[in-house]
Amino acid sequence: MKAVLAIDQGTTSTRALIVDEQGQIAARAQVELPQSYPRPGWVEHDPETIWRDVVTTARHALAEAEASGLVVSVIGIANQRETFVVWDRATGKAVHPAIVWQDRRGAELCDRLVRDGAEAEVSALSGLVLDSYFSASKLAWLLETMPGLRRRAEAGEIAFGTIDCFLLWRLTGGQVHATDPSNAARTLLFDIARMDWSDELCTLFGVPRAMLPEVRDNDALFGVADTAVLGRAIPVAGMGGDQQAALIGQGCLSPGRVKITYGTGAFGLMHTGETISRSRHRLLSTVAYRAGGRTCYALEGSIFVAGAGVQWLRDRMGIVATAAETEALARSLQGNDGVYLVPAFAGLGTPHWDSTARALLCGMTLGTGAAHVARALLEAVAYQSEELVATMRADSGLQAELIRIDGGMAQNGWLCQFLADVLATPVSRPANVEATALGAAFLAGTAVGIWPSLAEAPSAAEQDARFAPAFAPNDRARLLEGWRDAVSRARKSAYQ
Repeated sequence: MKAVLAIDQGTTSTRALIVDEQGQIAARAQVELPQSYPRPGWVEHDPETIWRDVVTTARHALAEAEASGLVVSVIGIANQRETFVVWDRATGKAVHPAIVWQDRRGAELCDRLVRDGAEAEVSALSGLVLDSYFSASKLAWLLETMPGLRRRAEAGEIAFGTIDCFLLWRLTGGQVHATDPSNAARTLLFDIARMDWSDELCTLFGVPRAMLPEVRDNDALFGVADTAVLGRAIPVAGMGGDQQAALIGQGCLSPGRVKITYGTGAFGLMHTGETISRSRHRLLSTVAYRAGGRTCYALEGSIFVAGAGVQWLRDRMGIVATAAETEALARSLQGNDGVYLVPAFAGLGTPHWDSTARALLCGMTLGTGAAHVARALLEAVAYQSEELVATMRADSGLQAELIRIDGGMAQNGWLCQFLADVLATPVSRPANVEATALGAAFLAGTAVGIWPSLAEAPSAAEQDARFAPAFAPNDRARLLEGWRDAVSRARKSAYQ
């Protein structure tokens, strides 16, 4: 039986999964990825740690799969999208730690460009808003900060890439410098209508085109992994940003279908077809994928903190020892007792796009305890999801009658039910929540003929559970009113 090695390199973990012809996970390996915070608002990863973990997990998964008789014939890659690496083409070594999508060091440049009136042109070309969430402003900071880096970039000595691009370079022994449209579209440097790097945006951010990778279709043959890396040569034939990969993995291949992935952050995508849907409420217009010769687009909303908030509860506050404990804590309360947590640790995403907002815990009394804080964090994920879905509906005119969810937090049954209640819409959880890895596998597998097309791949559409909304309208309205008041306070707190 043929199978695909899916590399899922995320913000807080690196995973390698073997997906067989039936779309089942036949083997897996995973390690947690540490983050560093060298200054307030800065978030970094060690590129060498990422690379070492990719090789280690891939070799482990391959050995397990081959021991069971599977033939792994192709590699697909999914990645944390806006995180980027800059490296020396001659040595392959990174010249700086990877700058993570949560990092805010580009906020000052973005604010200045907004004041200068540049956002309309930037949004028209890229489909994005001017925010430090995306790569370009942080890359501009790096080019200005590191002595000699701009000169070397202009001379073609330095390469830029999102994590997929960096991994492809390393896997192919430095032979291929390429990315895909779903990642290129997250840099603020890519024209999503022309499907090419934009000279105007590169000039605006001062980024030399010589350092940018070639952009190939998501289901292209990108190259072949060097035998020295994984023990044998395996083609890399599919790449996609993690959220677009999850869209594919959930089988959302037609206009109006919506999925939300709950990982480090939470990201909702609505498939909008082969025409770019322009948002009136600051949703992102982005490339969903280009496969089979067709470009499909999506509207996207971004929640910066979801699973990262659970990590904060665990690692910084000591409220839980494992993520699973949050469900029991939330269930231990009859209600939230007026306690709200706005997890604006990296600002607020859709629809606010406020990089100055700061995290806020409010409504506490002497009776407030750890359970309230844990529940407030889970509730915040649902409230932000409601903002996101309501904005999608308003912009697209499409009524998403079912919300498909995946990711680590989707395993929390209490959160799933609360999502359905707050969204006032049924929520579906697939039998296999590894939608991101499945999407990467389906792109690679269709490229080499394991499946005839993405539509015929065994997507994650098989339900594990379906959650129906149960809140009375007045209860839902009261909770959302309390959330909006808390958000208002979090946005004002930065200016007090």
